Amino acid sequence: MRQDGEPLEICPVTLAEAKDFVRQHHRHHTAPTGHKVSLGVRTVDGVLRGVAILSRPVARAWDDGQTLEATRVATDGTKNACSALYGASWRVARALGYRRLVTYTQEGESGASLRGAGWKVIGQRRARRGWDTPARHRDGKGNDQVARTVWEAA
Repeated sequence: MRQDGEPLEICPVTLAEAKDFVRQHHRHHTAPTGHKVSLGVRTVDGVLRGVAILSRPVARAWDDGQTLEATRVATDGTKNACSALYGASWRVARALGYRRLVTYTQEGESGASLRGAGWKVIGQRRARRGWDTPARHRDGKGNDQVARTVWEAA
């Protein structure tokens, strides 16, 4: 068991490992289908404490080849694991040549880990009715009709 103050380290994880962790630990989302890169945070004895999945942006307007989106970040509640993942995600994105990294939080989430990693709020999104349209039926994912805050790594 990790003691407060015990160091955490960033590690590579496969998409399968990241998706499995998200299924077990994320509060309100399922795991995304794909990714560009995934990373984890673990204790020095190798216990995985969190994952970040970086993907092409969901918003078509941001899918410019220079932008990544942190589509999922999940931890087991280990102190500072979330901030460590957000900070490492930006370092990894830059190292891969990306110029921008964005993510979203839902209404009611403080964004403390994002602020702790140096991210900035760049916008607010109203709650939407969902993705379902007459031309293309889609099932809701349980998080429709929730306002969101847009963040960018700085």
